[in-house]
Amino acid sequence: MGPGPPAAGAGAPPRPLSLAARLSYAVGHFLNDLCASMWFTYLLLYLHSVRAYSSRGAGVLLLLGQVADGLCTPLVGYEADRAAGRCARCGPRKTWHLVGTTCVLLSFPFIFSPCLGCGATTPEWAALLYYGPFIVIFQFGWAATQIAHLSLIPELVTNDHEKVELTALRYAFTVVANITVYGAAWLLLHLQASPRTGSIQDVTDQLGVQDVPVFRNLSLLVVGIGAVFSLLFHLGTRERCQQLAEEPDEHSPLLAPTTARPLLLWKHWLRQPAFYQVGLLYMSTRLIVNLSQTYIAMYLTYSLNLPKKFIATIPLVMYLSGFFSSFLMNPVNKWIGRNMTYFAGLLVILAFAAWVALADGLGVMVYAAAVMLGIGCATILVTSLAMTADLIGPHTHSGAFVYGAMSFSDKVANGLAVMVIQSLHPCSSELCCRACVGFYHWVMVAVTGGVGVAATLSLCSLLIWPIRLRS
Repeated sequence: MGPGPPAAGAGAPPRPLSLAARLSYAVGHFLNDLCASMWFTYLLLYLHSVRAYSSRGAGVLLLLGQVADGLCTPLVGYEADRAAGRCARCGPRKTWHLVGTTCVLLSFPFIFSPCLGCGATTPEWAALLYYGPFIVIFQFGWAATQIAHLSLIPELVTNDHEKVELTALRYAFTVVANITVYGAAWLLLHLQASPRTGSIQDVTDQLGVQDVPVFRNLSLLVVGIGAVFSLLFHLGTRERCQQLAEEPDEHSPLLAPTTARPLLLWKHWLRQPAFYQVGLLYMSTRLIVNLSQTYIAMYLTYSLNLPKKFIATIPLVMYLSGFFSSFLMNPVNKWIGRNMTYFAGLLVILAFAAWVALADGLGVMVYAAAVMLGIGCATILVTSLAMTADLIGPHTHSGAFVYGAMSFSDKVANGLAVMVIQSLHPCSSELCCRACVGFYHWVMVAVTGGVGVAATLSLCSLLIWPIRLRS
């Protein structure tokens, strides 16, 4: 069964959303974005440099989170689609959003806090086991919130340019969330260092156990701000109810009316080549964005040997540049199209990778490199999300499954990539030996330039075989 004209009873297309409705939708992922910013940028740094766990142990925890997220995502997507025909009081997708938000709020602060009941003699495996359940609960909640929020886009708007605008607004608040986290991290590190003078100041320029309160307070600040924005989303976003057609069985008529079309169910997506094309492109995009975010702090700390305040200021510059570039996404997409907009973003990322690979030291130009990476990541992420919305088109009844499947591949790929990188870490007996200086340098080149080449190949497949569902 393939795509065709809209099903009977679909009704007239919805009126354009008001500015208040667009903004209230855009802030619905703010809590997730705040937590994701801390998770990808600071988790490895916190576990390895602050808590002094091994690089492999830190990688195992991040892999556990990514696998849990990846497994939960398609299941949540399937359940959200199955519930789409039931008009719950606040809507089925908003209900899943509320469940996910609650799980995130209750679990996330424990991940960036010291292990309760652990002491100096507690073995590392026991401490890592303590964090496991909190990470699984957090990732389930994160997945539920993400899929519920993404799957609302094709329901709220139907025009292609409105989808880009809503996606760009959503990404703009993602950038604001990252700016908030990095700004707060810089402020907390600055307040921690301000009473110190002389030689003590020099010692505390590097991360260590003295920074545990900084990350704990940052996680509490994140969930507090995120809770407020989640409330604004639920108050300002109205989900429309839709009638969901049942799957055909032995009691269904053999011939459907000519004006109606069977709905594209989750199992039909698995037969669509475009589903795998867009999925591969989305996975490559997320690998670039997430891995560069994960290892930028390690690169700044160990390869460039910069003071710890740079783990806040450089990511802040990245996301400020991404924030301003996100407002250009809609006109640029109208001017040169989806594929060329994505390609332009890829060129900027590949230029960043070449610069990092060829330069011995960046010095003050590290800020210019951060601007390039921020613009490139913003461009490819917004465009890939718009391509996913294009793939779904009018088939919003199974949109959550599509987003869930895309997210599954991205989460598992990210987790495995981090685990492989952490396993290749050259220093087994100390936080960072001489060999890890070059190690993180080439990791940054690989996660931007290497994955960027894979994304280019995925884009080429879309240029040859454009997004089109088969009948």
